[in-house]
Amino acid sequence: MQDDVQKIELNRLKFFPIMMYAIVMGLSGLTITYQKAAEFVGFPHFLGYILMGITTLVFLVISAVYILKQIRYPQAVAKEFAHPVRINFFSAISISMLMLAIIYKDVYPSISAFFWYPGTIFHLTMTLYTITFWINNNQEVAYANPAWFIPIVGNILVPVAGGGFVNEQILMFFFSIGLFFWVVLFTVLLNRIIFHNQLAQKFMPTLFIFLAPPAVGFISYYKMIGELDTFAIFLFNVAVFFTLLLAFMYKNFMKLKFFISWWAFVFPVAAMAIASMLMYHITQNIGIYYLALIMIAVTTLMTAIVLFKTIQHMQKHEICIQE
Repeated sequence: MQDDVQKIELNRLKFFPIMMYAIVMGLSGLTITYQKAAEFVGFPHFLGYILMGITTLVFLVISAVYILKQIRYPQAVAKEFAHPVRINFFSAISISMLMLAIIYKDVYPSISAFFWYPGTIFHLTMTLYTITFWINNNQEVAYANPAWFIPIVGNILVPVAGGGFVNEQILMFFFSIGLFFWVVLFTVLLNRIIFHNQLAQKFMPTLFIFLAPPAVGFISYYKMIGELDTFAIFLFNVAVFFTLLLAFMYKNFMKLKFFISWWAFVFPVAAMAIASMLMYHITQNIGIYYLALIMIAVTTLMTAIVLFKTIQHMQKHEICIQE
């Protein structure tokens, strides 16, 4: 009996998905949301510190498990790395590190640098590898989904925590890559969504990723430029539009079967909450203040629902199984 249990656990390790790093992205977004809520709208600071510890622990646990998977089942990892969809989620590792760098930037700069430098190098490597993968392999339209944004547009995150680590030209280099491919990939994906078969149900939550590039782009651009110019307002307004669009489409998400990709809901909504708080801080516009409060509430509610569903399905052994 004990041998059978151990065999089941090892099999679950074999199918431990790289998408688990989306959990770290979601929790990181929630952590930064409450850090900025304390800074801009008067929330208590201790909430951010508690979430900082939880997010870091989750990152370390998921990383340890995935390293163990690499040791025991290297072929399973290689299979994920060659998969046309899952390959995009390997960049969630570097994005998680960049998010942790943002979390620690104002409180422990040395820890922030510890995450930022390897995270930045790894993300650039994954950007180059992913584009090469796309060029060297025929891509089927059915596999195209908003998760494609993760390895490329994630470059926009680099400048958010990068100030003081490297010069502005390097930060602008990463921002330029992310912004350029945001436009290119958005065009490709919109064509796929409108003129081809609907997205598979498990990919529906990734539609929320459309919200992340303009929201994070606004934060990143303001961090580098330091003023609210026309382009910054343009990015924020595009983020507001996608927020309204996704809210208008709420019926599309109400009856979805749970997949680990539900964590794709959280990070973009958190990015919009942070962008709204930053815009309120700059403009002191009361309408944007209420938008920020709504986005904080929505981010918290979504995280609670997705976390509950994740734990529930873990208890049922419905996660880390062969698809």
